Amino acid sequence: MDFRLKCCGCGREVMVPRIKIEKKYQKGHKGRKTAMFDKLQGIEDKLEKINSSLCDPEVVSNQEEYKKLMREAKTLTPIVEKFREYKKANSDLTEAKEMLADSSLDKEFRDMASEEATKAQKKTEELKEELKVLLLPKDPNDYKNVIVEIRGGAGGEEAALFAGSLFRMYSMYAERKGWKTEIMNENPTELGGYKEISFMIEGEGAYSRLKFESGVHRVQRVPETESQGRVHTSTVTVAVLPEAEEVEFTLDPADLQIDVFRSSGAGGQKVNKTSSAIRVTYLPTGMVVECQDERSQYKNKDKALKVLRSRLLEEKTAKQNAEIAGERRSQVGTGDRSERIRTYNFPQGRVSDHRIGLTLYKIEAIMNGDLDEIIDALVTADTAEKLKAED
Repeated sequence: MDFRLKCCGCGREVMVPRIKIEKKYQKGHKGRKTAMFDKLQGIEDKLEKINSSLCDPEVVSNQEEYKKLMREAKTLTPIVEKFREYKKANSDLTEAKEMLADSSLDKEFRDMASEEATKAQKKTEELKEELKVLLLPKDPNDYKNVIVEIRGGAGGEEAALFAGSLFRMYSMYAERKGWKTEIMNENPTELGGYKEISFMIEGEGAYSRLKFESGVHRVQRVPETESQGRVHTSTVTVAVLPEAEEVEFTLDPADLQIDVFRSSGAGGQKVNKTSSAIRVTYLPTGMVVECQDERSQYKNKDKALKVLRSRLLEEKTAKQNAEIAGERRSQVGTGDRSERIRTYNFPQGRVSDHRIGLTLYKIEAIMNGDLDEIIDALVTADTAEKLKAED
């Protein structure tokens, strides 16, 4: 079998007798395998097994199992594809080095082999770094829909107005991504703001993109309610919860107190004259969730239970994380709702994320849903912290 090389000068391909090194290489390589590549080989084997299972009629007929395996295959495929790229580049590097070791080759072939070795070496190093990132522990909630809760903080009516601005910002971002937004509950003010609003964003990977938005968002601007033109500072809290499935957190009906009451609102058509609003109290902790957005009592109850389930799952997960010894404290924040994460300064036209020291002078675009630059920077910073922790 011959080894194909491309001339670095003219680009023509030449065939050189390939040295029979396969067995020798495989034997040596096996002894040099690291834990990382053992793990990668295991992932490749697992993906092949999953792909075989997906062709099994029994699995196909079980929708829950089929969806679970499809989701797992989607997660593993990029890793396996990159691993196969690495194995190909590593094989090319080994072959080029063997060519260089052959003293019978003339200068032209040795130059070509040297160039191939340099290219393959660079490629393997790049792929190795990419594989390190792909192997970082994944957040199991990343693929989920999210429930976003926004509440006005310090600043009275101005805080409520900015809560409305943030709702609009996230809604427009969801629209850019092709995601669906559905209001779960709202408590509007007469000037068009919200004392609080909770809504669901449905879309593949919504949580992976929005999970770093939890915290205190500060706004500095001249309020619409201020006639003197003074800049005020107000705050709004944002909580991003992964949607909890019933199998993840089962609610015991004995732990729930469900009350029905008449909707309230800013007035006019916002007020529902029938008793359809729902208040659910989780008796073990006293946690309360209200929903009055729908005119149907049953729809409001369903939405309230979704929010309650997601809050309880988040609370449970947070406790588990806090108990882990040496828990990583990422520079992008802990997701604590009391942590000030970002400032929106309208007079200067800037948005600053305090966790990563990022400042962008494009506040209008950001408030219109152009969040990718901020979110990408947060994801990159979080990945860097994880890599540092792995070293």
